[in-house]
Amino acid sequence: MRKFYGFSLLLLTLFSCLNPENEELKEGRWSAQLEVMDKELLPFNFDLKKEHSGYVINIYNAEETIHVDEIDINNDSIKIKMPAFEGYISGTFSDSAIKGDFIKESLDRIVPFNAVFGDSTRFRSSENARLNVSGIWETKFSPDTEDEYLAKGIFSQEKNRVSGTFRTNTGDYRYLEGIVDGDSLRLSTFDGAHAFLFTAKVTDSSLTGTFYSGNHFKEPFIAHRNDQFELADAESLTFLKEGYEELQFSFPNTSDVLVSLEDPRFNDKVVVIQIMGTWCPNCLDETKFLSEYVKTRKRDNFEVVALAFEYAKTKDLAFKRIERLKNRVGVPYPILLAQYGSSDKIKANEKLPMLNHILSYPTTIFIDKRGKVRKIHTG
Repeated sequence: MRKFYGFSLLLLTLFSCLNPENEELKEGRWSAQLEVMDKELLPFNFDLKKEHSGYVINIYNAEETIHVDEIDINNDSIKIKMPAFEGYISGTFSDSAIKGDFIKESLDRIVPFNAVFGDSTRFRSSENARLNVSGIWETKFSPDTEDEYLAKGIFSQEKNRVSGTFRTNTGDYRYLEGIVDGDSLRLSTFDGAHAFLFTAKVTDSSLTGTFYSGNHFKEPFIAHRNDQFELADAESLTFLKEGYEELQFSFPNTSDVLVSLEDPRFNDKVVVIQIMGTWCPNCLDETKFLSEYVKTRKRDNFEVVALAFEYAKTKDLAFKRIERLKNRVGVPYPILLAQYGSSDKIKANEKLPMLNHILSYPTTIFIDKRGKVRKIHTG
């Protein structure tokens, strides 16, 4: 009897070790870091709270707040799924620390991640700002190379703290937040799709630095103060090639049924075509705007159709990404799968050969009731 009792106690102990009660994550402000290139660390902050349905997180980038409510806990393992996007954080945790990776499976990208509780600092400063970067900066990324492109830096600074963005002809680098530490500028953003870090040396009239995207890409940039600088007109960059007046396509919806502008539902209607990807934060912003517009201004003579260019490796995965976006945002209009396996813009242009190019996600095309393209907005 004693032998049986001892054996039972041993089994109970072993099973208890294999299935420990989940440790509780501390609620409040956390400081997180991603390890990018050159041993640089990309910081951001989030608040964690436990609700009746589980944990929720709010990620902060300047004026932006990203609400995350898909957090799976299994013993000491945690998986944080980013809203709408493919990327997720997977790792292990204690009550006051999380360690793991930020993962994008379709792109085979893994970025080391860690977070600690109780620290609200984004970037640590060693001295007061010697300079103020508030204002407009004419910027060149990858200067003096065939990859050079222009951007417009727009920044606001209070004491050490800086917020703003770099706008380009194809969009922007999202909500950036950081500091000026002495004569060094450091800015970061993490939104579940992109992980951007900018570092630069500052003078009263110039910035010289490096832009990091995750741990897979970096490029230099230079900038000079220029309050009069403007980018190209967003409605002049993409246009129909000579000889074309209409847009033509036939792509499948999430039910794998081909949809074309020649379908009866589009007859005698104004149609907005959204060129986008479920992986694209700027596209998400536009999708939310268009969805709200369609819901609140229901008109019989108006339609929106999105064409998704996805880097998901299979058609099935691409459809799942589209369905996830539609469900998360409540998209009331069709999203068609135009391309999967790559979001390459040259390949994308092959799907819409009447355009001079596809320069940006998103690109928005306005078509009148006669089916004629009236305007194309890039970015």
